[in-house]
Formats: sequence, C-alpha cells, structure tokens
Amino acid sequence: INNVLVFPGVFRGLLDAQSRTVNTEMMLAAAGALADVVAEDEVNANYIIPSVFNDKVAGAVAGAVRAAAKS
Repeated sequence: INNVLVFPGVFRGLLDAQSRTVNTEMMLAAAGALADVVAEDEVNANYIIPSVFNDKVAGAVAGAVRAAAKS
C-alpha cells in the first residue's frame, strides 16, 4: 500500500513544504488523507482503501503532508 499509494504524495508534500525530515504527524496526516479519499458510503468488505488508479490519492496525501510539515 505505502509504495504505490502513499509514497508519491508524501514525497510531493515534503518537497512542496521544503521539509528535510518526516515526523509522526506527517505520516498520520498521510494516513488520514488516504482514508478520506474513500467516501463512507463506498466502504465495504472489498473496498477499504482507494484503488492504485485513483488520481485523487497523491494530491490528497501531498496536501495533508504539506500542511502537517508547515504546522
């Protein structure tokens, strides 16, 4: 999950924030953003994480990591 879904957004967020470190808050923000991509009414036994082809994931994760890095 992390290599395909999370890492691109995490690295984009870190680069955008010009952060040289990664902390727990950033990773928790990434996890929250990943979870938020799947709407509650879409969650079921076969769909709990977004598809690797979902184009919203990287942007959502990057934004969350960027915000966490700047706080």
